[in-house]
Amino acid sequence: MINVAATLGGTALAGLPAWREMRRRPLTEDDRADAPGLFLDLSRGATHFDWLGPGYGPVAVCVHGLTTPSDALRALAQPLARKGYRVLIYDLYGRGYSDRPRGAQTLPFFAAQLAELLDALDVREGITLLGYSMGGAIAAQFAADHPEKIDQLVLVAPAGMSANVGGVAQFSREWPLLGDWLFHMGYPASLRRSIRAEAAQPCAVPRLAETRQQQLLYRGYLRSVLSSLRYSLRRPLESTHRTLAEAGLPVTAIWGRDDDVIPLRALGQLSQWNRHARQAVIDGAGHGLVYTHPDEVALHIEAPR
Repeated sequence: MINVAATLGGTALAGLPAWREMRRRPLTEDDRADAPGLFLDLSRGATHFDWLGPGYGPVAVCVHGLTTPSDALRALAQPLARKGYRVLIYDLYGRGYSDRPRGAQTLPFFAAQLAELLDALDVREGITLLGYSMGGAIAAQFAADHPEKIDQLVLVAPAGMSANVGGVAQFSREWPLLGDWLFHMGYPASLRRSIRAEAAQPCAVPRLAETRQQQLLYRGYLRSVLSSLRYSLRRPLESTHRTLAEAGLPVTAIWGRDDDVIPLRALGQLSQWNRHARQAVIDGAGHGLVYTHPDEVALHIEAPR
């Protein structure tokens, strides 16, 4: 009897993440009705995007990070627009208003989403490509694959070098099964703590903390974050950055001096891989510098040619 009870208890415990996931809301057309911008049906699902700034001119494409939706980049789009850029932001699969397809979320997976989006929008060359956090890894991958499309690559607190992802995330990405259970049970609280920890910082995007936490309510978000951790953020991108250096593509990297997610030592790593990269450090900025210090970030981005 004790063994039966233990088995049932263990089965119930193992099934908790799936039960919690099923209780989350699917993303519906009603949810998308209030979304700013537009949608395109790409090969892996609907992708939400928005144009900001002037209706013509050189294009700056901004790629957001692991847990943030594209809203995190809206404040940075404003000074970029003042420089003369037409700014494109979009939600990566699994985030914001975009679909949550299953499968391994590798860097080529995200680079393919970006390539399809740009082709559909007829944006083919002269691009200033900006990637923030995980978006920096995606942008680097895309630029290495399509250097002919890119005028300049801007990396803001980019992933692909040194990173502190946190204990729950670190364990979960290295250990399937048990890691899946721990991630689905423990990561929401960990993410909420990190969002609250930023409360003392200024934020130029209204209600961004609330928007970030709301993503936890939707089915497929946690699965997507874990898949990205395992398949996009597990290995350093030395070969990718050396390829960019060999191609001679202009690269600017911008760091927050107080960033505890992508620590400043990553600046030295990038210098070793690409000695031609321009680098800048923003004092007083942490990992959220695209929405806490957007004007300072934009100062280090070259205006359109």
